[in-house]
Amino acid sequence: MPILISKDTRFLIQGITGREAVSLTRENLDYGATIVGGVTPGRAGRDVYGVPVYDCVRDVVTAHGKVEGSIVSVPPGFVKDAIFEAIENGVELIVVVTENVPRKDVAQCVELAKLRGARIIGPNCLGVISPDEAKMGGVGGPAANTRQAYRKGNIGIMSRSGGMTTEIASTLTAAGLGQSTCVSIGGDAIVGTTYAELMPLFEADPQTEAIAIYSEPGGRMEAELAEWVRENDSRLPIVAFMAGRFMDEMKGMRFGHAGTIVEGKEDTTAEKIARMEAAGISVAERIEEIPELIRQRLGGS
Repeated sequence: MPILISKDTRFLIQGITGREAVSLTRENLDYGATIVGGVTPGRAGRDVYGVPVYDCVRDVVTAHGKVEGSIVSVPPGFVKDAIFEAIENGVELIVVVTENVPRKDVAQCVELAKLRGARIIGPNCLGVISPDEAKMGGVGGPAANTRQAYRKGNIGIMSRSGGMTTEIASTLTAAGLGQSTCVSIGGDAIVGTTYAELMPLFEADPQTEAIAIYSEPGGRMEAELAEWVRENDSRLPIVAFMAGRFMDEMKGMRFGHAGTIVEGKEDTTAEKIARMEAAGISVAERIEEIPELIRQRLGGS
């Protein structure tokens, strides 16, 4: 049983008539997703690849009943309103693909989500995929490419980079290791769901037997993950790849994602690697080492 989404997940797309959202609609439909409706104010009555467009989330819910998820693909200044609208209409999983969302807005959205029992993935992410079942977002790209890179199996993936989510999945697939659920959590300084917050879901999933992680300098997510693994005596072997090791001597430099800023010793790759290894997390030198390290952690199976 995958986490977050399955073939039965029904979701909508906010901002569905935008250029990026139109492509996302096609990609997700081709992969088998159930998109019950889309939202663009003032565009009600239209459709995108057969998906009906409504003026607001409430109208989608009224027409189709309970909707489990939403992809938010609207301009940065409208993201907070879109997330609030989704949450207040009972949507429990919100994948935010928009980049450059103000930190203050993200913080407010995360707080509301916690109060309402909802979960945000992103912003600045490519979403979630349960291979051979469904995906929410742009992870994997067109359906044909997604099916080539991702295969159903027992390895979970968490990544701060959307592209590296697929790179790790493709590497695992080539080595004969399929995936249970893969989550692109987003590369911003504040994201809706961290590694540690996803761990209880993977831990409770009988399909998941190990986890692969792509990580970067900056932020405290790796420290929080290491702490969670120790405190909860996790059953899951974890293999991580840490990018940007050259940044350790470049304090204050940003590398790639907005959240990848080394501000102090705890943000450096050396410190993060030390913390993870102390918690029993294996750290790969190269992406291609991940499959073999996972096999070793699983006892050669």
